[in-house]
Amino acid sequence: MKLTECEDTAPEVLRLMVEGYRRMSPAQKLARVVALTRGVQQMALARIRAQHPDADEREQKPRLASLWLSADLMRTAFGWDPAVEGY
Repeated sequence: MKLTECEDTAPEVLRLMVEGYRRMSPAQKLARVVALTRGVQQMALARIRAQHPDADEREQKPRLASLWLSADLMRTAFGWDPAVEGY
């Protein structure tokens, strides 16, 4: 990524972020990715709960998974059709 590609971040802040990422070990970078992924999943799960307040955990899981797995895989592996059941 070029430092000029982030229009919403001050160049000095972006430079500091990139330097920080470069200093991280691969394990630290992976831990950061895992934490960010979990955060995104928690936000998506909050939206699912708001849209489907009566859905129990068993229903919430395929709705969450259908946000990043293909519809074909959801139908084949889990018997969940996002086109019918929704996300």
